[in-house]
Amino acid sequence: MDRLQLLLVGLPLFLFATDLLNLFTTQPPPKPSSNHIPTKPHHSPSIIPDFPTQQSNGIGGGLGYGHTVTIDFCSSCSFKGTAVTMKNMLETQFPEIHVALANYPPSPPKRILSKLVPVAQVGVVAVIMAGDQIFPRLGISPPPWYYSLRANRFGTISAAWLLGNFLQSYLQSSGAFEVYFDGQPVFSKLREKRFPGEIELRDLIGKRLAGPRIVDGATGNLWA
Repeated sequence: MDRLQLLLVGLPLFLFATDLLNLFTTQPPPKPSSNHIPTKPHHSPSIIPDFPTQQSNGIGGGLGYGHTVTIDFCSSCSFKGTAVTMKNMLETQFPEIHVALANYPPSPPKRILSKLVPVAQVGVVAVIMAGDQIFPRLGISPPPWYYSLRANRFGTISAAWLLGNFLQSYLQSSGAFEVYFDGQPVFSKLREKRFPGEIELRDLIGKRLAGPRIVDGATGNLWA
């Protein structure tokens, strides 16, 4: 029984310490390898984009120069890997374009509730551990459910901590994967209820880049 109680107490403490560690530490950037040998990029001839290829306009800018694609995603939903994949694809297809990644926060009510969850967790622990002093100071007698929870205090504390963490993770998630081109919406997972395909997103951005470009009849150059 002592080992079980130790496990039930240690598990919430371990989760709490992990949360603090992730909150106050940042992952260092990867160190460049000294043995890295640069290789010439391989361009596959089988993929032919159906939008204009990159051309210089004579003033130092090519296709995508001066444009920004923003991908707002739910970081607590493990969407970062998909966002990074899309970012690398767009930067490969449009070398002059700038792709920015940002977290898409949940709605304000969910954010407020997520901040209250840790307070409720601490309150449950305080009531279970010191309810005999808290209730008399409030001028009320301990209710019957208090004795039931206190009889299995370690199980109650562990359940409150685990359920609270699950609820907080749910409240912090937005489920969003929103793509914007120069501030204008291009794709919305909240509206479409799905992720964009790589080819689909490439074509959407390509059409936005090709749309405003006109041909100068005098010089034959493309201007964005």
